[in-house]
Parts: sequence; structure tokens; C-alpha cells
Amino acid sequence: MEKKIYLGAAYYPEMWEESEVDADIARCRETGVNTLRVGEFAWGKMEPKEGEFDFGWLERTVDKLHAAGISVVMCTPTCTPPRWMMNKYEEMRRVDSTGIRTEVSSRCHPCKTSPKMREKNAVIVTEMAKRFAHRPGIIGWQIDNEIFPYGGGCYCPLCMNAFRAYLKDKYKTAEALNKKWGMQRWSLEYQSFDDVQPPRDGQWRHPSLRVEWERFQCAQIVSYVNEQADILHEYGCENVGTDMMGTNELSYYDLNAKLDVVQFNHYNPAADLPRTAFSYDFLRCVKDKPFWVTETQAGWNGSEFAEFGYRPVGNCYANTWLPVAKGAEMNLYWLFRTHPNGHELAHGALFSTAGRAYRVSQEVARAAEDFEKCGDFLLKSKVRSKLAIHYSSSAVKTFEAAPLIKNFNYRETVMDKFYEAFRHCNVDVIDTAHALDGYEVVVSPFLATVDENGLKERIVEWVKAGGTWIVGPMSDIMTEYASKYTAAPYSFLEELVGVYTKYQIPVSNDVFCAKDKSGKDFPVSMCYDAYELRGARSLADYTEGEFGGLCAAAERKVGKGKVILLGSVPSREALRALSGIAPFAEASANVLVIERTGEENGLIAVETENAEGWIFLDGSYVDLLTDKTQEGRVSLSPYQVMVLKKY
Repeated sequence: MEKKIYLGAAYYPEMWEESEVDADIARCRETGVNTLRVGEFAWGKMEPKEGEFDFGWLERTVDKLHAAGISVVMCTPTCTPPRWMMNKYEEMRRVDSTGIRTEVSSRCHPCKTSPKMREKNAVIVTEMAKRFAHRPGIIGWQIDNEIFPYGGGCYCPLCMNAFRAYLKDKYKTAEALNKKWGMQRWSLEYQSFDDVQPPRDGQWRHPSLRVEWERFQCAQIVSYVNEQADILHEYGCENVGTDMMGTNELSYYDLNAKLDVVQFNHYNPAADLPRTAFSYDFLRCVKDKPFWVTETQAGWNGSEFAEFGYRPVGNCYANTWLPVAKGAEMNLYWLFRTHPNGHELAHGALFSTAGRAYRVSQEVARAAEDFEKCGDFLLKSKVRSKLAIHYSSSAVKTFEAAPLIKNFNYRETVMDKFYEAFRHCNVDVIDTAHALDGYEVVVSPFLATVDENGLKERIVEWVKAGGTWIVGPMSDIMTEYASKYTAAPYSFLEELVGVYTKYQIPVSNDVFCAKDKSGKDFPVSMCYDAYELRGARSLADYTEGEFGGLCAAAERKVGKGKVILLGSVPSREALRALSGIAPFAEASANVLVIERTGEENGLIAVETENAEGWIFLDGSYVDLLTDKTQEGRVSLSPYQVMVLKKY
């Protein structure tokens, strides 16, 4: 795979006459598109009858694209088995929580446990690998499409029996499960694993049951994907991945462990452009290598009607640039050309059904020209971070099942209250399995379970070696079974930091105030833990009521480093001060600044909010997009991008 920036879209040649391919190649050249993603929903055309395969149309398409210099990401079509197959083998269709088997009317409806589904997947993936593994022009593979436990997963008899087997393997006896989950409450004890029913909509569902059901469904998906990956790798296919949406409920680390490249789909509307940066800083870390954006909307989203609004002038250009600035090597739009019929008639694209370009198409073409101008800088520099923020798949599941704070959203809170404090710094967003080497500061907010993936032991050793760990609030408060600890509010943080937790109040209204040791206001919000000191020193104290004089944020030196325990959510300004991490450039809040270092060094600045912005440069830089020298305070127009190479 050639080292360059890959830009393009999803393309569905099965929807068109083959004569259209040449015209679409011309449209690719018009917009700077150098990559198309094909095959993901075309199983019915690949296997029109059981055991009879037709790949000629797809081979001709790939060959034409390759001859035109357009790379291909080949997709396995297992998201959409053909109707004849789903009707013949009913067990392949997912059952929803009400017990109704899914109709063959859309996509993403296969059961991930069904042996027949797995068997048929292996057949079609093997046939594809035989024909396309080494075909010129194919640079990578996508398995399935936006795989996820939709609707809470599959509730068919096969899945329920597999779930019970999963529980038996983990807990060994029903008595052990009852004890871990506290099932004696309300006399809910299971007599055997056969008594266990999965959680269903409309019921007051036990948090431990919900978390384990979610883990089981995710484990089935990981196995489902890995079976396909094994086949593709056996035949020599390279750059194998699976396109995923933004949530970390299905662990990115688990699902990508045996894959080669992290792939990501998002449909954030124009106003959410700054927030997509959080996902990019997470994706880059999963395998510590460049990631692929495999889907994002060009003009607008839609199904039978359009929604999310039309991107304002310049937004598509900035949306094309931002993932690349953050470390992506591919950005693909959904889709290349709007379908002439079907479920998504109203979805935006680079080209209309009639093949006519939009203004956003011109913005993609402009970005393509930019990538050519500064390709060396992008390929010879990387995003490196001294600061990491934990974003845990385990915490996603735990707080979904037991949020504790009413209307609490874990992802949004980590993003808005913690990640946004470091907008002008490079930040790695990591899960708990990620290595800690190289970081100076790690922030772990709302990390419900610390005792997983060896993190508890690893992070203590990392602190002793000189790291600063800012942990809390509401971290280390739950077991892996979504149960609270009984000997203390935390599994080990009181002892590590040297505090006694006198109060814990998980209320979201702002009812308490605090001041730091200099007497300056130390704003706190969302939840409130109050500490008595047992060897720690206080960084901020509560000021009134029963909390008056108790510690709101404590610090203790551990070896060469230190641990800062937060009893509440501090302001962004206070969090930055506690971290000791300084921005590498002053800039207005609407400008994202990314530092790139390596063989070449510099900054990339992206205006993200359709407003005038600025950045202050402490030296001389050349803007590779304009060839102009820039220094001091520099203005950015709405959605402007500057690629600033340091002299």
C-alpha cells in the first residue's frame, strides 16, 4: 500500500449498469477521489443462488478503477445475506427482545451466534479472498458493516443458550453468580444457569445482568469478525479492518486486536465538527498507527427524508481535513453517488443520482489538492502526546446499566468536562488496556472499574516512576460485576492517596462550592466526594454545610510521581492547572491546533465553528497551503485550515 492520503467514498456498482463505471471514474478525477469502497451490501449479486457465485462484474469494476489509478477497499457483504438465504435458514435472522424474528427488510439483521450464519459467512468470504486477495488495486478490506449489538443484541434460543454457557464458564456455579450479583435481594437467586433470562426492554433490569449480557453480545461479535479476519489473512489479504461507529460500548481494543487497521464511521452534523476530534484522538491510539475514516456524510444525512442540515460553506472542507490532521491516512465519504431507489433515497453524496456535483464535492476536490501540496509533511510527521485521558469500554457498559447520576452520559461527560480542557494540546484518548509508557499525565475520570487489564498495578508503577495520575471523580467505585465495594468506597484509592471518604453524593445539581488553598474559587459540579486527610494534602476544600472544611481534591506523592484524587468535576481551567500541561500554542477556542513532530515539525490549525479565529505563533512557520511565512498572531477565516511547517 503506497504511503499517501487516501480520499474517496463508498461506491455501489451493483446499483448501476456497468457502462456507468467509466463516467464515475471521470467524476472521481473531477473531485480528486483516489479510493472507493465496494462490495459491502452486494451478497445477493455475488451469490444469486446457493453455491453459485458471480464475481465477474466486481472484478471488471476493480480492474477499471485500478487502471484509472483509483484504489479499492473491498468489503465482505455479511451485513446483508440475500433474502433467499435468510428465508431458507431462519435461524440466521436475529430475534428482538420481544421474541419476534427480524424480517428481511433492511440490513444488520443476522444472528451472530448462529452456526449456519457463521458457515455461510465463511463460504462467501473464502470465495472473495480467492479472487481478490492479490488483485491489483485492492489496498485493504472491510469486514461486515457498522457491526454492533443492535436492539440489545439477539434473543434467539441459540443466543440465550450460549449466554448461559458463557455465564457458567465465568462463574462456574449459580451460587457464585448469585453472590457476585447480590441476587438475594428481592429473593432473585437463580437455582441454575437455565433460570437466567436476558434483560429485556420495559423491565427494571439488574445492572450486573445487563453488563454481562452486553459483554456476551460483544464477545459474539468479536468472534464473528475474527472468523472472517482469519480467512482473509490466510489468503494473504492485507489491511483488514471493520468499520465501527463512535461508541466504545463494543470495545475498539477487543474488536481490533486481530485486525490490521482501525476503521471508523461517523455522521456528526456540521455543528459537531469540533467534537469529532475526540474520536480521532481515540482511534489513533487503539493500534498506535494511522486510522481510516470509512464513512462520513458529505452534504447531509438521510433515509427517506434528509436530515442534519446541509453543511455550510467550508464545513465539508474542514471535515475532510480534521481526521487527517489528527493522524488518519484515509477519509471516505458516504456516499459517492446517491442511490436511485431504496431505503436512503434522500441521503447526500458527492454526486446526485443523475451524476451532478454539489458544492461540497468542490470542497473535497480542494482538500485533495491540499493533500498533494503537503503530503511529505503529513507522512513525515506524527501526533505525539504527553497527556492521556481514559475512555473505557467497561465504564460505558457499567454507566449504561447503572449511571448513578440521573441522566448521566459517560461519553459526553468525558468529552465535555475533561477532554475539552485540553483543546490546544495533543491528547491521546485511551482504554484501560493501553500502555502508559511515554505519558507524563494520565487523567481517569469516571473510570468505574480500575481493577481490569492489570491497570491498577501498572498505573501505580507508572506513578512511582514519575507520572502524574489525576483520577476521579467516581473512579474505582465498581467491581467488574457492576457492584459497589463493601470494605470502602474505592477498591484501593483511599489507601493510595491517603484519605478517608466521609461523604459520597451522586447528585448532578450544583449544590456545593469549594476554594483552593490560595482562597480562589475552585468550581465543582455533578457529584461530590468529601475527604478527611490521612496522609494526603488538600488542593481544594468545600466551604459550606456538612462538607465545610472537608477536602474536594487531594494530592499525594507516590515514589517520583503523584496522584491527584478528584472528589468532583473541576472547571476546565482548574483541570489544566492541576495537569501542568501547557498548550503548545495560544489560539481562540474555535480553532483546533494539532502539533505534528518527526522528520518534519509544525502545527495544523483548523477553524471548526464557522467563525473568525486566531492562533499565536511563537516562531516562524511556512503555511504549506499558501507558501506564506507566518509568525505572531495569525487570523483564520471560517473553516480555514493552515498547515504550518516550522522553520
